[in-house]
Amino acid sequence: MTIIATTPRSRRRKNAKIRIEDLAVDQPNHPAFITRKIPSYALLQEEGLVQIEAQSEWILSEIGIEILGDDEAIQLFKEAGATVNESRVRFDKGHVRLLCQKAPSQFNMHGRNPTRTITFGGDHVIFAPAYGPPFVTDSKDGRRYGTIKDFENFVKMTYMIPWLHHQSGTLCEPVDVPVNKRHLDMVYAHIRYGDKPFMGSVTAPDRAIDSLRMAEIVFGAEFMKKNCVIQGNINANSPLVYDEVMSKALCIYAAANQGVVISPFILGGAMSPVTMAGALAQAHAEAMVGIALAQLVKAGCPVVYGNFLTTMDLKTGSPTFGTAESMLATLAIGQLAKRLNLPFRCGGQYTASKLVDGQAMQESSDAMLAGVMSGANFIFQAAGWLEGGLTMGYEKFVVDADHCGILQKYLSGLQIDESHLAIEAFQEVTPGGNFLGVRHTLDHFRNANHRSEIADNNSYELWNEENRPTTEKRAYNRWKEMLVQYESPPLDEVIDEALRMFITEKKASIPDEWY
Repeated sequence: MTIIATTPRSRRRKNAKIRIEDLAVDQPNHPAFITRKIPSYALLQEEGLVQIEAQSEWILSEIGIEILGDDEAIQLFKEAGATVNESRVRFDKGHVRLLCQKAPSQFNMHGRNPTRTITFGGDHVIFAPAYGPPFVTDSKDGRRYGTIKDFENFVKMTYMIPWLHHQSGTLCEPVDVPVNKRHLDMVYAHIRYGDKPFMGSVTAPDRAIDSLRMAEIVFGAEFMKKNCVIQGNINANSPLVYDEVMSKALCIYAAANQGVVISPFILGGAMSPVTMAGALAQAHAEAMVGIALAQLVKAGCPVVYGNFLTTMDLKTGSPTFGTAESMLATLAIGQLAKRLNLPFRCGGQYTASKLVDGQAMQESSDAMLAGVMSGANFIFQAAGWLEGGLTMGYEKFVVDADHCGILQKYLSGLQIDESHLAIEAFQEVTPGGNFLGVRHTLDHFRNANHRSEIADNNSYELWNEENRPTTEKRAYNRWKEMLVQYESPPLDEVIDEALRMFITEKKASIPDEWY
């Protein structure tokens, strides 16, 4: 780093004894997660919250929820006092809320590296990258189906980026691996190439079980009985349906005392009423039923109240993101989750754009800021999301992650004390002077401002000399550089061998399935 002195000569002479070591930029110690120091935004008054909650209760008592193909889940609800008519389950008012109260308001999730352990709930905030895209894209090779190599690349970058605290789950679909076996390679990649918390598979009961067994190889059965080390991401099949794939995976993770993130997936106007108040009531009802089921399987198992509620273009049917309506919904659902005293998950840097452009950054930034201001504890899809979630973008991943760093500084709030009020600086600099070279500035410049790795703050002339690099070009160079610099975290050789043996034996025991 080069610092150009711009202070008067007398000021430079006064500071001549400052050592060159004082000008070095240290690598800061980044926390495993964020502790919020700014308040969340309360959008709705008590009357509005009560109305939405009452509508949710009406939905659950009068309309009910369909549980498809999972007799065990239906039986659990029946034994708990719900009214069951074939696959339709209805609840008395207040019943589901009462069941949700068994869930912890806060819990730890352990990383393979203990220093990466994160805390869900309270004032804690966790950022995690995108989940589920079948495609990947970069500015050189374009859009294509994801591979296991792409998956590994995104795990590696997530591991390297301090602003991402959780490795997510299906960072992209590795379509070059058979459908019924790719979960093994994905879980192994999370373990081998990163050491932060991660999600396992939920696409079939046996895949959920395999994920738990691989986590057990790493953490040990006894540790897992009392501690959360892996999560399943569970979506309701909106409107008002839990299918057997999701409900059975939910129950498998809950029975093992592992985490479940319950997230209704709603596009307003198709999968819910077009009006946000009605959509909010539905989303609240669906989330509470999933949380209640987890608590019936194992009371006290760690859950996260999730939300994926956005709008759609009512002319074309296409999903839309970063809209005013979806931002308001995020703020309101944050309040509803708090009233249940549960950790809250919302979406992050959503966009319908196909590349890193103005639309992508406007939609992503608006959606992300709503999540930050809603009081969310777990901001999912925080990096890489393009094309309505169909594509994981390499450049978008890097740009989004950089934005997460800015938001982490924002969430840390303002520090007000004698040092930050800068008394000595005012004493040293006379009116009309310059603060750049004073001792106070040198003491604080390392951490005073968050420095973006992507933004270009150079002069026009220098930017022009460098062939006018765009944000996308700078991001391309950055992720390429990161993968060259990557060094894998240590993994015990005995554990690694046991994981590989488990995968080899499991793959040999079943034929390939490609759909």
